[in-house]
Amino acid sequence: MNQRFSSKKTISTKDVFHCRWQAPSNIALVKYWGKTEPQLPKNASISFTLSSTVTQTEVRFIPLAAPTETVQFSIIFEGEEKLSFRPKLEAFFARMLPYQPFLTQYKLEIVSQNTFPHSSGIASSASSMAALAACLVDFEANISELDDSIRQEKISFLSRLGSGSACRSIQGPMMAWGTHNEIADSSDEAAVPVTEIDSVFKDYCDTILLIDKGEKQVSSTLGHQLMHNHPYAQQRFDQANKHLAELLEVLKQGDLEGFINIVEKEALHLHAMMMTSDPYFILMHANTLKAIESIWAFRKKTGIPVCFTLDAGANVHVLYPSNVLTQVKAFIDEALRPLCQEQQCVHDIVGMGIKKY
Repeated sequence: MNQRFSSKKTISTKDVFHCRWQAPSNIALVKYWGKTEPQLPKNASISFTLSSTVTQTEVRFIPLAAPTETVQFSIIFEGEEKLSFRPKLEAFFARMLPYQPFLTQYKLEIVSQNTFPHSSGIASSASSMAALAACLVDFEANISELDDSIRQEKISFLSRLGSGSACRSIQGPMMAWGTHNEIADSSDEAAVPVTEIDSVFKDYCDTILLIDKGEKQVSSTLGHQLMHNHPYAQQRFDQANKHLAELLEVLKQGDLEGFINIVEKEALHLHAMMMTSDPYFILMHANTLKAIESIWAFRKKTGIPVCFTLDAGANVHVLYPSNVLTQVKAFIDEALRPLCQEQQCVHDIVGMGIKKY
């Protein structure tokens, strides 16, 4: 147990506490794929924090007559009780309870919603766990002595216990997660902001092409597990850490060509790990490949520095500087939107992390 994040001098209260926080999703540029318990990465990763694709969560902490052994909670998502969310939340509360043991004295009424369609294929576990962790730490600060200097770090620490990538959604415009020699104060237990970046990356754009809005055939959780006996696992972990070191220099220099090269390689290497695992699987669809080929052709023809990345799914994130937004949006509408399910895409831009609403 990390004693730094344990609760100190907690007092009980008979008052109901209510808070509301929102947290954005994020998109990894250098990917983490493979982890150990409890939710610790096998390699470092770095991501853009997004802005408008957020989860909004409010929690009421209601005192109980007597403490219980586990955290009591209810979950309403977009107006409906979501029993299917309970197993993931139960696992999260079991992991984080040693750091907030006072929660057994309360029932948590959780109400949550996304600003993007839940079925859109955008991973919402990062934003939802980050928003929930922000509420938990807000409550702890209300009833306990919690050092202001570690509040955001504790939110990152707790959110990781629910969803690994959630720890990268706390601040912006970029965050790194995982111990790395080139990043000061880096840690496997919480993400840290990356501040030495050129201004061109501080308002970068991300248009998410919703190639497939359905449920993935192989979950990210299973995909991470398949890295345990993967024949190329260690090479992949070493490669990712090498790419991250290279990307840090690219970010400082504002080197768009270098950025494109690393980010696109990382996306394809991630999916290469899926295709060479046992059992092997493919999450890209035919239109995923068509979108990638269209982006390559457009960039070659125009010289505009637009590129792609992929998460663990079929959808494509189109990344580009804000100063070419008009040209790229026209290209997306003409060539890429027809490849999307129901011609749907989501436009976003780099943001600054969690906030009260």
